[in-house]
Amino acid sequence: MHQIIDGKKISAKIKEEVKAEVALLKEKGISVGLAVVLVGEDPASKVYVGNKKKACEALGIASFEYLLPESTSEDELLALVEKLNADKAVDGILVQLPLPSHLDEKKVINAISPDKDVDAFHPVNVGKIMIGNYTFAPCTPAGIIELIERSGISIEGKSCVVIGRSNIVGKPMSMLLLHKNATVTICHSRTKDLSDVVRGADIVVAAVGRAKFVTADMVKDGAVVIDVGINRMADGKLCGDVDFESVAPKCSYITPVPGGVGPMTIAMLMKNTVAAAKNKI
Repeated sequence: MHQIIDGKKISAKIKEEVKAEVALLKEKGISVGLAVVLVGEDPASKVYVGNKKKACEALGIASFEYLLPESTSEDELLALVEKLNADKAVDGILVQLPLPSHLDEKKVINAISPDKDVDAFHPVNVGKIMIGNYTFAPCTPAGIIELIERSGISIEGKSCVVIGRSNIVGKPMSMLLLHKNATVTICHSRTKDLSDVVRGADIVVAAVGRAKFVTADMVKDGAVVIDVGINRMADGKLCGDVDFESVAPKCSYITPVPGGVGPMTIAMLMKNTVAAAKNKI
C-alpha cells in the first residue's frame, strides 16, 4: 500500500521552523529581507510573486517588491540588481524567470551577489553545490530532499534515477542526492532503454515536463516516486509527469500533483533567505 508524501503538511512545518528562526534573529536585532523583481505582465509569474509576498508576511520576513514594465532595459534591470546587492536590508534577491526576450537571463543571474542568490542559480553557487560546500541549494531540489527525509526515507546507498537534466531541477537534484550517498543516474531525451533504467531505481525523480510520462511498467514495486511536473490537461486539470493512477499502487511512497513538490518551493525559498541572513552575521 503506497503512502502519499504530503507536501502541504511538510512545507507548513518548514515554514513554522523558519518563522521561529526569524523571531530569534529579530530578538538579536537582525531583520531578514527578500527582494523580488518581476519584469513584465506574465500572469503565472504575478501569481508566484504574490505567493512569495504572502509567505514573507506570514513568517516575519520583510518583502521588497519591484514590479517593472515589460519595456525595462537590461541596463536598468542590472542597475537595480546592483542597488539591491548593496542594500543591507536585503538578504535575498530573486529575479522572477522567465524574463522578457530582450533581457539576457544569464547576465542578470550573474549580476546577483552569490551571497544573496537565494535561488542558487549563480555559477558560484552552482560550483559550491558541485563540491558539496554550499549555504543553500535551488528551492525545488532542496525541497525534494526535505520531502524524502522528513518522510523517514533513507537516501544513502539507494539507486536514484533523475529524469530530466535542467539547470533548475535535474542537474542540482542529482548532486544533492549524490551528497546523500545515493548512486545516481540522470536520464534524458537521448537515454537508450530509458524504461529499463528507471525500472531499476529505488527512488525516481521525474522532472521531464511531459504529462504522465512515467507509467506503471517503468516503476519497480516498492519504489519511491517524486513527481516534479506540473502540466495542464485539456480539461483544465493539473497533472504531473507521472501517471499517478497507474503508478501509485506500485510505490511505497509517491508525491501527488498538486500538493506534493509544489508547496515546497516557496518554503525552501524562505529557508534560503534566512540562511543568507545568518550567513552575514
